[in-house]
Amino acid sequence: MDKNFDVAVIGSGPGGYVAAIRAAQLGLSVALIEKAEIGGVCLNWGCIPTKALLRSAEVYGLLKKAQDFGININGHSINLELIVLRSKKIAEKLSSGVQFLLTKNKVKVIQGKGTLLDNNRVSIEKENKDSCIVIEAKNIVIATGAKPKEIPGIKVDGVTVWDYKHALRPSEIPKKLIIVGSGAIGIEFASFYNAIGSEVTVLEMQNRILLTEDKDVAEYAQNSFEKKGIKFVLGSRFEVSSLDESGVTLQLEELNGNMREISAPKILIAAGVVGNLEGFGLEKVAVKTKKGTILTNSFCETTVENIYAIGDVTAPPWLAHKASHEGVLVAERIAGIEGVKPINKQQIPGCTYSLPQIASVGMTEDQALENGYKIKVGRVPFLANGKALAMGEDEGFIKTIFDKSTGELLGAHMVGAEVTELISTFLVGKELETTSEEFISTIFPHPTMSEILHESVLSSEEKAIHY
Repeated sequence: MDKNFDVAVIGSGPGGYVAAIRAAQLGLSVALIEKAEIGGVCLNWGCIPTKALLRSAEVYGLLKKAQDFGININGHSINLELIVLRSKKIAEKLSSGVQFLLTKNKVKVIQGKGTLLDNNRVSIEKENKDSCIVIEAKNIVIATGAKPKEIPGIKVDGVTVWDYKHALRPSEIPKKLIIVGSGAIGIEFASFYNAIGSEVTVLEMQNRILLTEDKDVAEYAQNSFEKKGIKFVLGSRFEVSSLDESGVTLQLEELNGNMREISAPKILIAAGVVGNLEGFGLEKVAVKTKKGTILTNSFCETTVENIYAIGDVTAPPWLAHKASHEGVLVAERIAGIEGVKPINKQQIPGCTYSLPQIASVGMTEDQALENGYKIKVGRVPFLANGKALAMGEDEGFIKTIFDKSTGELLGAHMVGAEVTELISTFLVGKELETTSEEFISTIFPHPTMSEILHESVLSSEEKAIHY
């Protein structure tokens, strides 16, 4: 086997495999090192299988309200085993597709655990640990991803205490489920388990859910979730009173000082992630880290020459699409492509695939004001849109924030059906520095849910027609 490469990538998640493919397309020889499944956590255990589960929950929800559409359905029920099997098959299909693309682009995939020896050599230990090889590379890309953040005093055991992997592969629907953390992961699983019949309680140490989202969106989403039966305990701290195979009991201390007890057969820890830094030899080459992440500049370069880091092992936001974008950026940077743009975090969308969905880009209203902008804000509910009413999806709203003096789009924030798809219109507009007037002069097709985007911009200029 050839042991000399232009690029060695450690980790095959949405950052790693994209970096490897793009580098190979640019004529570089590439080795991709992976100790587990091709596609990483996102494809096999995160982004894709969770969306498959949520789609099943969404279909089940439609069945329950089929009569609203004039359709009588009797005798529907949940087959959890088939729901889980479907999600696994979809992940496996995509993983096979990624493997095909790697082969097609002549990327050398090496199974094993990669460890940095210096800034040009990687030691790879095979899974059975009976052999080890060393490869050389002119450039090394660290794409090792992240793992769930642990909470002191409550250890994940896969029986009573779950992380996302266990929540993806349940053998039965828990009668009650406690979820610790109200970020995207916690909220998505709350939506799924609530939809299939669990009594869900979400614990959040802060005083509101979805901390990265605009306050209006977070408040609306919480009200929507609560109407569906999800309970929230905010501003709380807890201690474990008892924990065994039969369940967990927590002692909660609320903001007002009141103490109360809560019990459930299962508890899911979804309190964020921390980068996979240990065991990769970072200390050997003096790659600097901070607060559980690798320090990088805007071109994903670490503090060590020829070593790059991308994806969840670096600073937030921890999103698959950010990792993929960084993978392309790094590959083109290594290949010497001129005009490679540094990553702009204001252009990175956030998406939560809950029921209803949540999507955003740019500044929240509070952030815009804190940064000294004088702003114009538009807000239009789905109720004002004919297509949304026809689809039976009248829950939610779209909020847009513009600079009053220039018309620049500062931020867009949405909650409602398919907003994770609708957000792309504003992403392109933001990248092209489109103004509110240019949005207004654009003709949107009718009847579509995308018209709510247009109406929201009209609302910011006090020109709304349908609201």
